[in-house]
Amino acid sequence: MIWELIKSLIFGIVEGITEWLPISSTGHLILLDEFLKLDATDNFKEMFDVVIQLGAILAVVVIYWHKLWPFGKKNNPKPLTQNGFGACVKKDILQMWCKVIVATVPAAVIGLLLDDWSQAHLYNAWTVAIMLILFGVAFIWIEKWHKNQKPKMNSIASLRYNTVLMIGVFQVIAAIFPGTSRSGATIVGALLLGVSRTTAAEFTFFLAVPVMFGASLLKLVKCGLPATGMETAMLLIGMISAFLVSVFVIRFLMNYIKKHDFTVFGWYRIVLGLLVLIGGFTGMIGKN
Repeated sequence: MIWELIKSLIFGIVEGITEWLPISSTGHLILLDEFLKLDATDNFKEMFDVVIQLGAILAVVVIYWHKLWPFGKKNNPKPLTQNGFGACVKKDILQMWCKVIVATVPAAVIGLLLDDWSQAHLYNAWTVAIMLILFGVAFIWIEKWHKNQKPKMNSIASLRYNTVLMIGVFQVIAAIFPGTSRSGATIVGALLLGVSRTTAAEFTFFLAVPVMFGASLLKLVKCGLPATGMETAMLLIGMISAFLVSVFVIRFLMNYIKKHDFTVFGWYRIVLGLLVLIGGFTGMIGKN
């Protein structure tokens, strides 16, 4: 019993680290499951891997609450209207949420349609390894290209609606192919579209809030709530550890990208992907 709780803690820590770094949280959880399997039903494990991400999302809500909550007269330089209820609405935050909603549409529609198929056919170490390598190469190439480019959009307020819709299309890749990284796909897309590195990362954080709340709700509807007290304890430990680790990782990443690019994460993805492929081939040869 205690060992299962420890494993849940480890899963939560890995989720908290990998959700925000562009290295794929889903991919790492799938790989971790190859070595550290939870003693639980397949139904619970499918739900667990998604719902512990709520802990990571709550870290964004806590850290960026002042940029996410659109109501209040205090610190409101751009009220929706000068009088009445509109005076309590922060126009810039409301516009930000409109852009987030537009960006979630592609993944919400296509991801929902292909969720069961993707889960059945692509949630394996081989897919993870290939996508780790492909997007690792993409990060390195795009960062080299990006150094010679001057960002056209340096704040979320400057993002156009056609831009955020295209960022949402990039997010679809991550919704279908584990190992891509939701944050990685959206950041790659944003950089290609002329968004600055810090703005791309911040918008990715905000975009995660409705996406992951929605994904968690769908998994709970599909798989159901934890059936036992032990499953409930495992889920809570996973969520709490993911939240605590995420607080540190988000702050680290935002400080890191002020002075560095994402190239190191590209190389990490390539090396990990190659190790998984080598391990897989070695295992196949060993069986033969």
